[in-house]
This record gives sequence, structure tokens and C-alpha cells, in this order.
Amino acid sequence: MKNPLKDSLSVSLGAAAMLAPVPAVLLSCKGTEENAKPNLITIAWTGTVCSHPPMVSVSIRPDRFSHALVEKSGCFCLNLVSWEMCRAADFCGVRSGREMDKFLETGLHPLYFNGFPAPVVAEAPAALLCRVKQRIPLGSHDLFLAEIEDVRVSPALMDEEGKLQISRANLVAYAHGEYYPLRNHPVGFFGYSVAREDVLEKRMGKSAGKERQEQKPKENKERRRRG
Repeated sequence: MKNPLKDSLSVSLGAAAMLAPVPAVLLSCKGTEENAKPNLITIAWTGTVCSHPPMVSVSIRPDRFSHALVEKSGCFCLNLVSWEMCRAADFCGVRSGREMDKFLETGLHPLYFNGFPAPVVAEAPAALLCRVKQRIPLGSHDLFLAEIEDVRVSPALMDEEGKLQISRANLVAYAHGEYYPLRNHPVGFFGYSVAREDVLEKRMGKSAGKERQEQKPKENKERRRRG
């Protein structure tokens, strides 16, 4: 029988940093000098690396202005980027802090919490306060492993029951050099493939069960083919 998937993924692009999408984040940091000004830089290569303790990694080119600031201060903040912040964040990725005050140029505002040396961006929907634990030279980039000491979020993201509603953040993802807005309504949640119908309806609305049923025949057919 002819295999309908024989041409699947038949094009090779070679070795490349192709993982996508990745979160669009704006890293804020500050030098250790007494009169040092805070700086902003976009980070394409970042992610969660541990749950307990909560840790993230960021990769920065050694020639970037922020690299020395993060290395010397040992801390930084990761600010999640909303649709409204996207243009300002992009600007911070194509201009150097050696030449200008990016907070001043973009109209963003630094905000400090509890004596933490690096500021968050006041306009960000959420920010992670991170302290560096290790720097690992990799090649074009140095990877900084950091522990998350605190997470600050806008009150607008909290509902009446005090629960975080991340869909209100209007987040942006980054894929192959372009920014994409995330949908406000998710297509699923962790465990939705095996969740009861009442749980589906509560989390995703009345149409969720129907959408899952529509996915099943295609999934079963593909499973039979692989079997």
C-alpha cells in the first residue's frame, strides 16, 4: 500500500536554530557603577530549564552591551512582551545601549522592587526577576543560567478570584524573525486530550468537546497508519 506520508518533512534545511515559536522577551539589566543607567535588550534564545528551583536560561552574544552588564551584576529581569510593547521591544533589539538610553528612547519606564539591582519594565504585563548562577560559553552566544527570585504581574491579569489569567496579557511569540500575536482563546490546555467533558466546557467553552471530537478521527487514522 502506498505510504501517504513518504514525502513528509522531505526538505532538509541543514543544521539551524529552527525551534519555533519562542517567547518574545525584553531583558532589562543595569551596570554596577554608581551612576549606571539601566538597559534593555531583546532575547531570542531563552526558556525555562527547571521547576524546583524555578530557573531560566538566556543566551547573549559576548559583544552585546548587555552581556557585560549581566555578567558583572549577576542579575537581570525578563519582561514578557505584549502586543502594545512589540514595537518598542523590537527597537531595543536593533539599537545598542552603548549609543543611547533605550528606556528614554522608547518611553518605557524602569521599576525597581525590594532592592533587586535590575529593574523591570513598568509597561510589561509580567516580569521575572532572575539571579545568575552560571555562565556557559557555547559559541556565538554565552548561556546564563539563572534562578527566578520573584515574578511580578500586572493587576489587570488577575481575576476576581485572585487567579492569574495570562490570556489578558496579549503576549507575542517570535518565529523565524517575525512576531506573532497569541490568540486570546487557547486551542487546548495541559491534559485536555483526556479531560472529562464537563472540565472541557468549564475551561474552554461549550464548543471544546465538539472540537476535540473533530480531532479524534484524524488522530486515530494516523495511529492506524503508523501501526
